[in-house]
Amino acid sequence: MMLGIAVTFAVRALLVALFLPFSALDKILNTDDALRQCGQAVPNRALAKLFLAGGFAIEVFMSMGVLTGIADRLAAVVLAAYCATTALLWKQFWHAPDFRLKGPSRGRDLFWDFLKNLALAGGFLLLTFGANADGVSQFLHDPLGSTHPYAVHRQADFAP
Repeated sequence: MMLGIAVTFAVRALLVALFLPFSALDKILNTDDALRQCGQAVPNRALAKLFLAGGFAIEVFMSMGVLTGIADRLAAVVLAAYCATTALLWKQFWHAPDFRLKGPSRGRDLFWDFLKNLALAGGFLLLTFGANADGVSQFLHDPLGSTHPYAVHRQADFAP
C-alpha cells in the first residue's frame, strides 16, 4: 500500500521535476535571462514579462496539481499544452541553417529538444486521459476532477 503511494508520487514528481523546482527557480534567479528568452518569441518587453509570469504560474501551480492530485487532469493538460507551445516557440529546429550538417549542429540539438518537449507533453496527456479509450469522455465530463492518485483500494474492490 505505501509502496504504491510512494511509486505514484515518485512518477508524478519525475514528470514535473523540470518545472518544479528547476525551471520555476531559474525564472526567479535568472529573471533577466528568462526575459531575454521570452523576447525571442514576443518583441514587446511588457508582453515578455506577462509570458514569464504566466509560465512561472503554470510551472508552479499546475505542477502542484499533478503532485497533489487536485484537479490533476486539468493541470496535466495545461502542462501538455505548455510543453507543446514552448517547443513551437523556442525549439524551432526548422529555422536552423545547420540542421542537416554532420557533427555539431544547433539545428539537430533543437530538434531533439523539440521532441523531448513533445514526449513530455505526451506523458502529461497520458496522465490526463489515462491508458483507456474512455479517458477523453471522462475528462470532458469532469475536467476539474481528480484521478485520485493516492487512493488505496482493497483487493475486493477489483473483483469481477
